[in-house]
Amino acid sequence: MKAIILAAGYATRLYPLTEKTAKPLLEVKGQPIIDYIVDKLERCVQIQEIFVVTNDKFYADFVSWQQARQSKKRIVVLNDKTKENGARLGAIGDMDYVIQTQHAYDDLLVIAGDNLFSFEIEDFLKFYEQHQTTLVALFDTKDKKTIAARLGCVEIDKFHRVLSFEEKPEKPKTTLAATACYIFPNEDLHFIRDAIEQRHFDRPGDVIKFIAAQKPVYGFQFSGYWYDVGTHDEYALVNKKTTKL
Repeated sequence: MKAIILAAGYATRLYPLTEKTAKPLLEVKGQPIIDYIVDKLERCVQIQEIFVVTNDKFYADFVSWQQARQSKKRIVVLNDKTKENGARLGAIGDMDYVIQTQHAYDDLLVIAGDNLFSFEIEDFLKFYEQHQTTLVALFDTKDKKTIAARLGCVEIDKFHRVLSFEEKPEKPKTTLAATACYIFPNEDLHFIRDAIEQRHFDRPGDVIKFIAAQKPVYGFQFSGYWYDVGTHDEYALVNKKTTKL
């Protein structure tokens, strides 16, 4: 299995913090956000290689980060060649870019580079071993208003199979939110290309919904904490967090 860290966004909502620094390279408690993700990936024997896909604006910064890190895993930093927010490929486009340019036809673990979460990726991989199909990691927000404002709402059955997926629904069916952490088996990778060609999707959640309409997709529910550092308030919150991340 290989991992893709999505780090090609321009994070305009976090300006001026992200005008000259990519969001995954922002520090939380003295360490770049992306390091928390890579630390977890390095503990997984199943992960053979890590691709970090970024844009032309921040490519050199990620190369410098990769060289300084001295990772236990092979990390490949990729430049999707975009130079501004209006030209971005989007999460799905960047996933496809990695697959096509690197011939990454293995099972893929995909994580957004601004995610901070408490679960061990190793547990996510064990869940995958049981189901062998596309997976999405789910966090119970305990609050439907939170989902309605900015998240993807996921409904699952007692077997954890995804029944529905809605982005920012006005009336959420559950309090379960889709996090930007997914596993795609190699046999499902064609859905990513299909989604681009047929529907021009941008968000990974749309692809999950697209696949779930055609075959079983399951949700890995975890407890603890999850932050997608997308706003100034969220960034301030994770830096004030008293427990270890």
